[in-house]
Amino acid sequence: MTLQSLMQAGPTKANELFTRLAETSDTALKTRERIFSELKTELEQHAALEEQHLFPILRKQAETKELVATAIRDNKDLRAKLLAFEALPKNDETFLSKVADLQKAFRQHARDEKRELLPAVQKALSEEQVQGIVEKMEGSLAEADQARQDQVEERRTTARREREEREQAEARAQQEQEAEEERQEATRRAEAAARKASRAVAQATERTIEAVAEGTREVAAGAQRMTARAVEAAGEAAGRSVALTSAAPRTGLFFWDMMMAGMGTQPSRAVATSQGHDSVEARQAPRNEEVIPLAEEVLVVGKRTVNTGTTRIRRYVVETAVEQQVSLVRERVVVERRRPTTSKVAGDALTELTVEVVETDEVPVIAKSVQLREEIVVRTERTEHTETVRETVRQDEVEIEQANARKSARTRV
Repeated sequence: MTLQSLMQAGPTKANELFTRLAETSDTALKTRERIFSELKTELEQHAALEEQHLFPILRKQAETKELVATAIRDNKDLRAKLLAFEALPKNDETFLSKVADLQKAFRQHARDEKRELLPAVQKALSEEQVQGIVEKMEGSLAEADQARQDQVEERRTTARREREEREQAEARAQQEQEAEEERQEATRRAEAAARKASRAVAQATERTIEAVAEGTREVAAGAQRMTARAVEAAGEAAGRSVALTSAAPRTGLFFWDMMMAGMGTQPSRAVATSQGHDSVEARQAPRNEEVIPLAEEVLVVGKRTVNTGTTRIRRYVVETAVEQQVSLVRERVVVERRRPTTSKVAGDALTELTVEVVETDEVPVIAKSVQLREEIVVRTERTEHTETVRETVRQDEVEIEQANARKSARTRV
C-alpha cells in the first residue's frame, strides 16, 4: 500500500459515514449515535496517524514545515468541533446542519493534503523514508483495528453476561412468584377445607342436638301420657271403693256391720295398691328408656386448584451469517497517446497545465433494519368437564330382636 492510498483510505471511509449519518432521521437516535461514534473514531485516528508518523519527519524539512503547521491547526479545529458535538443532543434540529459543516471542513482538509501535503512529502522524502512511514502507519492501523475488535468482543461478552444474568434473575423471580402463588393457593385450600370441616361439624352437631331434643320431647310426652293414665286408673279405683263401701248391707249389729264393711274395703285396698304400683312405674319409665342415635355419613365433594405444569417461553437472539451479491463500479484513469485529428494549435499551447482526474471505487455500505417476522401469543384457555367421584360412606342400622315363650322374632330396621 502506498502512502497516498493509505492517507486517502481514512477520508474515503469518513465520507461514507458522513453520508450514512446525513440519511438518518431524528427518531433513529441509537443508529445516529452509533454512526457518529464510528465517524468520530475514524477522524481522530486519521489525525493521530498524521501527527504521530508523518508530521515529525516533515517538520525537519524546510519546504514542508509551513504545511505541517497548517495541518496541525486543521486537526485542532477538527477536534474542537468533535468536542462540541459531545454536548449536542443527537436528535437536535441543528445536528445534521452542523454535521454538514463538519463534513465540508474535513473535505477541504483532505483536499489540501492531497494537493499540497502528499506531493511535498514524496518530493522531500526518499522512497525508503516513505515506505517506513507507511509501515508504521499500517502497524498503528492494525493495532487500532485489533483494539476495536477487542472492545467489540468485550461489549458482546458483557452484553451476553448481562443478558444471562437478567434471564436468571427473571427466572428466579418467576420461580419465587410461582412458589408464592403455590403457598397462597395452599393457604386458601387449607382455609377452605377448614371452613368446610367447621360447617360439617356444625351441621353434625346441629343434627345431633335436634335428635336428642326430639328424643327428649318424645320421652316427656310418653311420661305425660303414662301419668295421665295412672291418675285415671287411680280415680276409677277410688270410685269403685266408695261404691263398694256404700253398698255393704247393714244388719243393725255392730259386729256384722264391721265385718261386712271390712270385706267391702278389700277391693278398695287392692285398687289403691294397684294404683300406687302403676304410678311408680309411670314415674320410672323415662329412666328405663335408652336412646340409641343412628348416624350416617354424607359425601361432601369440594374443589381445589393444583399446579399441573409450567410452560416457559424464552426469546433469545441467534446470529446467522448471510450473503448478498452487490454490483460495484470502479473508475480508473486511463492515459493514452494518439495522433491529433488536426494540426491546428489551440490558444493554450506551450503553457503549463495540470489536470486532476479522481479515481473512484464503489464500496458496499451495510445497514440493517428490524422488521417483525411473526408473533407469539401466550394465553390460557379454561374448559369445564364433569368428573364422577366415587367414595364409600357409612351409616348406622339397628337390629331389634324380640323373644317370648311362644315365638322369637328378629326385625331389622
